[in-house]
Amino acid sequence: MPRRRRLRKVVAPPGFRGYKPYGNRHGRKDHVDLLYEEYEAIKLADYDLLNHLEAARIMGISRPTFARIYEDARRKIARALVETREIRTSYGNARLDDSWFVCIRCHARFTLPLSIASRTCPICKSDEIKVLKDTI
Repeated sequence: MPRRRRLRKVVAPPGFRGYKPYGNRHGRKDHVDLLYEEYEAIKLADYDLLNHLEAARIMGISRPTFARIYEDARRKIARALVETREIRTSYGNARLDDSWFVCIRCHARFTLPLSIASRTCPICKSDEIKVLKDTI
């Protein structure tokens, strides 16, 4: 029996739900799912320029596990670029750093400090929000 997978810590969910290639002439193809933990690995290693050990500590996983997640993310992005496929984000095996909310009206994802009593979307001011679970 395999070991239970540990949840990977994600500081914030991606600010997008997907990317589509522009000018695709080969017709509609299947999309590539980029998991939240893969997005976080790309962000930490390539955008924040952290080494694998530092990034692994932030995500609460081992360095070899971080390297595998990072490699999977790079392969998925390369496949999407070369094969002109859409990239979509999906939750995967992650847990968010804080309590996050999603606006039902504008689909914005945000967090609110505990000191703020009103639970409204900071973008559209709608009170139609739902809580994203800590474990996704």
